[in-house]
Amino acid sequence: MKNLIKYLKFVVIFIISWFTIHTIYIIIDGLSDSGEKADIAIILGNKVNEDGTLSARLEKRLETGIELYKNYRVKKILVSGGLGKEGFYEADKMKEFLISNAIPDSVILVDNYGNNTRLTVENTLKFHQKYKFKSIIVVSQYFHVTRTKKTFKRKRFYECKKCKSEIF
Repeated sequence: MKNLIKYLKFVVIFIISWFTIHTIYIIIDGLSDSGEKADIAIILGNKVNEDGTLSARLEKRLETGIELYKNYRVKKILVSGGLGKEGFYEADKMKEFLISNAIPDSVILVDNYGNNTRLTVENTLKFHQKYKFKSIIVVSQYFHVTRTKKTFKRKRFYECKKCKSEIF
């Protein structure tokens, strides 16, 4: 019985330690920004409200993309998102927001089929074939950055030099 209790105690401590280490890694990775430049920013979609306005999270992502462009850290912006249950294509709404904030239409690429992280990465790689960008900055919430970078690497795109997130 004592051995079983020791074993269970070890398992519980191991699980808590594993969770804590991974959480710390995701937070540090997601919140760090080296200030590097890249060819393109990939802004991942998020909720568009029923009235067609952007959720606060999505607006913050787009504001980060605008900042990256205006500070000459990226040359192009790819907005990616799917058709939400509210009836709006996230990427189209994202493009409207960018244009209304003085981002030229000519630098915005639209992916209306990025319904999840995997599809956004796959669709980005299709754009890559045409536009030949060599490096990217991914814009999302901090907890999403590590998973997105890992998905790009899994698809053999190793040029995710820096992924950027915002706290919101």
